[in-house]
Amino acid sequence: MNNPAEKLPTLSDQLKIRALEVKGAEGPLAARLYTSGEVGIKRDMLLVFFHAGGFVGGDLEDADVFLRHLADDSPQVAVLASAYTLATEKPFPAAVEDAHAVLMWAKKNKTKLGWTGKQLLVAGIEAGANLAAVVALMSRDRGGPALTGQVLIMPMLDPGLTTCSMREMQAAPELLDVADACAKAYRGYLPNAADRTHPYASPLQSSRLKNLPQALILSTEDDPLRDEAEQYGAKLISCGVKTTVRRMQPAPLNDVGARNECACRCQALGEIAGFIAGLERSETPPAA
Repeated sequence: MNNPAEKLPTLSDQLKIRALEVKGAEGPLAARLYTSGEVGIKRDMLLVFFHAGGFVGGDLEDADVFLRHLADDSPQVAVLASAYTLATEKPFPAAVEDAHAVLMWAKKNKTKLGWTGKQLLVAGIEAGANLAAVVALMSRDRGGPALTGQVLIMPMLDPGLTTCSMREMQAAPELLDVADACAKAYRGYLPNAADRTHPYASPLQSSRLKNLPQALILSTEDDPLRDEAEQYGAKLISCGVKTTVRRMQPAPLNDVGARNECACRCQALGEIAGFIAGLERSETPPAA
């Protein structure tokens, strides 16, 4: 298990990052494609990633270092990071509709992405992990595109902020800012209180979690979001979804925007690489 204070390994000189424009629900969105390893080959697996920022902030730059290492650790995967409509522009469901539209765009633009179309994953950190979980529900409900897996890193899944870890952190002065930021984020993203129980806003509240793609869910010991991540994992398992839940070692999260840094320096990268390798070994039908 990595020490959060350890330095990240040096990136290979084969890492490539390309700026793209993808299609969201209502217009173009900025994106980046990360690849490593042999140049010019088509990859069987595409991972679509959504950034953190509590639905009200964040951009592609926030997770850039994390995604560079993610792509470099798994050169058999193309990683597509996409922006989405922030709640400061339009609240729910604009972001989740963008997320699903990006998957549909990727399916139609395989050549541009250097992807064979065989395996499609979704991933995200914090609010982006909410979108990844939700887009798995949407893809199931809307008949595609078919997903091979979902990677949820310290996900925001409970707008009610009712878990024990959230209440405990609210009493910890050094983490109070993090808990307060979560509450403020949800107020911006879900101004209509009735939306807070919608499964596309709060996957944890969904009663329909069967037939979802295999999941890797990562929490951290000292994160207010810890319990909701682990509860969601337990619900997926109870619904027959093959799910791996890992609690990472504590890392400083007193900075509201520290989740990307935490994911880099905890064992998240190794867990994701192992999850991806396991998906490659399994026989999975191609994306629809």
